[in-house]
Amino acid sequence: MATLLHIDSSVFPGEASASRSITAAFRRTWQEKHPAGTVVYRDLAAAPVPHITAAAWTAGATDPSDPTPEQSAAFSTRVQLIEELERADAVLLGAPMYNFSIPSTLKAWLDSVILAGRTTGEHPSAQGTPAVVVASRGGSYAPGTPREGFEYVQNYLEAVLKGALGLAVDFIVPELTMAPRNPAMSQLIPRYEASRTRAFEDATAKAAELVERLAA
Repeated sequence: MATLLHIDSSVFPGEASASRSITAAFRRTWQEKHPAGTVVYRDLAAAPVPHITAAAWTAGATDPSDPTPEQSAAFSTRVQLIEELERADAVLLGAPMYNFSIPSTLKAWLDSVILAGRTTGEHPSAQGTPAVVVASRGGSYAPGTPREGFEYVQNYLEAVLKGALGLAVDFIVPELTMAPRNPAMSQLIPRYEASRTRAFEDATAKAAELVERLAA
């Protein structure tokens, strides 16, 4: 039985969030195809993980037999998050673009699970785990667009998830999500709708493909 680690970080609930809507579609397909599997869910907006502190950071490099009480308490949260990642057979991550970057709550989660000598380094403990990232954004930052140079979400997550943690990363990118709400973008609504449809199709297909691959 496979375990899916599903993490959402949008501040908006349910259908009001493009990333949540698409991660939900992925998860539904996953559970339909693999009802005996396990889903570990973290909603970083509803229950944020602590931002990294000096105690939590230094505990990772301290002799395990000699931590301070503050280090022990802070590091226990990091260990819990790291173990969730290590036990996962696949990772599903909702990562909307806020002010050209990822939500601070998602950055806090990454700061906790990135631990030199364990999850990063020569042999990352979750190396090879497939990860699907739903990177939604209100505009378009695709190659050739005027704001291509402001795309820091995919570039950053590719570097961190693949480069540091060793995950096998695949992106789903629903864009122009502000078009239905912003009159100045009304001419882009057809492109938004096409992007949204494609994102849902990709989510369903990737979930089914992952279940089949893990069951083989």
